[in-house]
Amino acid sequence: MVGMSSPKRVLLAAPRGYCAGVDRAVTTVENALDIYGAPIYVRKQIVHNQYVVKSLEDRGAIFVDELSEVPKGATVVFSAHGVSPTVHVEADERGLKAIDATCPLVTKVHSEARRFAAEGYQIVLIGHEGHEEVEGTTGEAPDVITLVQDPKDAATVQFNSDEKLIWLSQTTLSVDETIATVDVLQSRFPNLVSPPSDDICYATQNRQAAVKAIAADCDVVIVVGSGNSSNSVRLVEVAVEAGANTSYRVDGAHELQEVWFDNATTIGLTSGASVPEILVQDVIRWLAERGYVDVEEVTTTVEKMVFALPPELRRDMKTQTH
Repeated sequence: MVGMSSPKRVLLAAPRGYCAGVDRAVTTVENALDIYGAPIYVRKQIVHNQYVVKSLEDRGAIFVDELSEVPKGATVVFSAHGVSPTVHVEADERGLKAIDATCPLVTKVHSEARRFAAEGYQIVLIGHEGHEEVEGTTGEAPDVITLVQDPKDAATVQFNSDEKLIWLSQTTLSVDETIATVDVLQSRFPNLVSPPSDDICYATQNRQAAVKAIAADCDVVIVVGSGNSSNSVRLVEVAVEAGANTSYRVDGAHELQEVWFDNATTIGLTSGASVPEILVQDVIRWLAERGYVDVEEVTTTVEKMVFALPPELRRDMKTQTH
């Protein structure tokens, strides 16, 4: 109706936040601190979230970039994004107690890379250069893996016409962009084989689908997640592509800016797969203080996936309880 202002509301996407792989990785570090005591060393950020990293640091976790920074004989946890075989070898050589918190869905891609390399394939890895997951997967078969980042890359990459080709992907990409990249590759290389199952993880796909369900109704979509979190950054892109007027990524409520919400009535809210729910609730409180008190959760699917903790940790937890 003309002249009446619409009620301010928040559409809260579900699923959002922690996935099973992140939950497993964070719990691994927490349990390692409980069992072995501080400090516990962690190679790279355990998950790509500043708040999580800071809270684990406060409990005695020390994050390092390379194993050379870890004292000999210490306990080290490998991050959820996976490591290449050379890192495992280096851990052995340095006498480190290594606990591998690699997400099982990333481990699946690693084993695919080994398997297809052994079968004589050239592997096209779709992913982002420099991302830890890409570095770990590439390390499984560096001689036969070629990185392709996007459809533009796909249009120029070169292979011999008689080569056996297969594509794999980083687990946290945009589903739509990956399909577009594969389409370009397949148009140029008709012999390109697809992997037996989708590499993009269920949680990445579910979070993107949930954002798509609310985006068209939203003036602004807020994505809670850190800047180095690939799946969080993708959610911003997906929101805009799916019809949101605009979208912003924040690490937490402290980064929200009043000006973003001028004339906005419907706010969408979600969070990346490495984001604890407390950060989303902070944003809901911030919005409520500005009149966005009506919160409607829009659920597109219910996640029930749970991953067991790393076997080396489970073993030590058992001996502690007996």
